[in-house]
Amino acid sequence: MQDNNNRWILAAQCPSRLGTVDVVTRFLKESRCYITEQHSFDDRLSGRFFIRTEFKPEDEGFDAESFQADFAARAAEFEMTFELTPPGRRLPVVIMVSKADHCLNDLLYRYRIGQLSIDIRAIVSNHPDLAKLAEWHGIPYHHFPITPETKSGQEAQVWRVVEETGAELVILARYMQVLSSDLCEKLSGRAINIHHSLLPGFKGARPYHQAYEKGVKLVGATAHYINDDLDEGPIITQGVEPVSHADYPEDLVAKGRDVECLTLSRAVALHVERRVFLHARRTVVFDR
Repeated sequence: MQDNNNRWILAAQCPSRLGTVDVVTRFLKESRCYITEQHSFDDRLSGRFFIRTEFKPEDEGFDAESFQADFAARAAEFEMTFELTPPGRRLPVVIMVSKADHCLNDLLYRYRIGQLSIDIRAIVSNHPDLAKLAEWHGIPYHHFPITPETKSGQEAQVWRVVEETGAELVILARYMQVLSSDLCEKLSGRAINIHHSLLPGFKGARPYHQAYEKGVKLVGATAHYINDDLDEGPIITQGVEPVSHADYPEDLVAKGRDVECLTLSRAVALHVERRVFLHARRTVVFDR
């Protein structure tokens, strides 16, 4: 677990321009803040600059409100937008799930031991199966059944939970329903999905069995932000695991579950730590 005691995060982006690193580092020096980690990237194709800085104030009584106001004035010259995240902040999230429990179990474990800086406000499902798991963790569980005829009303219930809980991130932990364009738009940039990633691609039922029949040598998973294109949103992270002729369909399924869990939790951690910048249909990811 990362030690982020008294470490603030400043994440910013702006058009590519001379002095973009200096405006951040000079301001932090003048504010008596010590930089503990810094990443930056200039995208020459989009003409966009991205920077993420962790820092520790040297003086007691650090005033975040004044810091933001003063930095905003300095950053305005560069058309720079930024977010300031305080130490120890736990991002409020809602998790959506269907019947498969492997990704949910993994997230709950990492949440319980403090590995993920999240505050799970609710779990939403279109099935009742995992209610007891949520109850054991003391997390509200909302069972909203869905049919093609009730999809609009069901999504209205989901959105109500997101709003009422103040969730800033929605995690689709193997939620096996396609979200409508309307809900995708509302959750743009703040909903992460996980799905298997097999080469070649196998769609429809029993993808791992299809992969076995074709003799694939890799199974994997992709975590991405949702958008209106099914499973084609901006990618945050991907994971792979080698397989062989000795692996039967059930082995591929088991390895696939493991990769999905690791890939999803990693994507959530990167998002929570402000290491992911979303621009157009792509991401810039500053990994640890």
